[in-house]
Formats: sequence, structure tokens, C-alpha cells
Amino acid sequence: MSPSIATNTRVGLAELLEFVRPRHRALLITRRTDGTPQASPLTCGVDNDGRIVVSTYPERAKTRNAKRDAAVSVLVLSDDWDGPWVQVDGEAEVLDMPEALEPLVEYFRTIAGEHPDWDEYREAMRRQGKSLIRITPRRWGPIATGGFPARLAPGQ
Repeated sequence: MSPSIATNTRVGLAELLEFVRPRHRALLITRRTDGTPQASPLTCGVDNDGRIVVSTYPERAKTRNAKRDAAVSVLVLSDDWDGPWVQVDGEAEVLDMPEALEPLVEYFRTIAGEHPDWDEYREAMRRQGKSLIRITPRRWGPIATGGFPARLAPGQ
């Protein structure tokens, strides 16, 4: 059996968003007040304006950190642990209620499709006081897969 060879595929913004849209597992990296990184596992989507979107609560560390320092990174993972991933560096914008309400509807649609009762969903978001983080991609690494270095491929 041939070894799996690591790959790094550089892509433009359109290809990046095409890659991210079906993948909803990610780690959001923000910075604490002392500058050290803080990682949060989460579910994400891509909105109609090409921003990575995250549903959250105002008191969460990621939310407070993103409000204070908009420079964040998102590591978007595949459902399969051995699948491809990409790191996206961007600028975060945090929306709280009531501004977050309709963007939260769009967030839900990007991940799960239509809700059976949008009025019920909106009321739940209001009652919970949800927030939404929107990340505008500014820089991204290649879409990568793990494996052995290319120098170890058969015939090299």
C-alpha cells in the first residue's frame, strides 16, 4: 500500500468559500487580553456575503475576545478526521440582539436548511440573547491534507 502523501492546494477566495460551505466543524482562534490564543470548537457556515458565520452568546470568551480584537483565525475541518482542512485569517464583527436576529436565520439556513417554524426559531434566539460572529476572510492558507512528505512517495 502506498503512503498517503500530504497536499497543499492554493486557492482563490471563490474556491475557498466553495471548500468551506459544506464543512461546519471548526476551531475559532481569538486572543485573550494578555495576547495568548484562545481556541473554541464550534459550528460554522458561510453567509451570502462570503463571511464565515458563528452562532454564540455574548458572555462567551470567543465573543468578548472578538469584540476587543477583531483579528481572528478559523481552522475549518472536514467531518472525516483525515480529510482536508484550511486556516482562514480574518476580521470579526460581532452582532448582538436585536441586530443578530435575521443574520442568525441566515446562519441556520446555511447549515441546516429551512426551519419548520421560523417564528419559533426567532423567539428562541431572542429569549436566549444569542449573538453572531461574522468573519471576513482576509488571508488563508492552502487547503491541506495530512500524510507523508512528497519526498517519500514511491519513485522519488
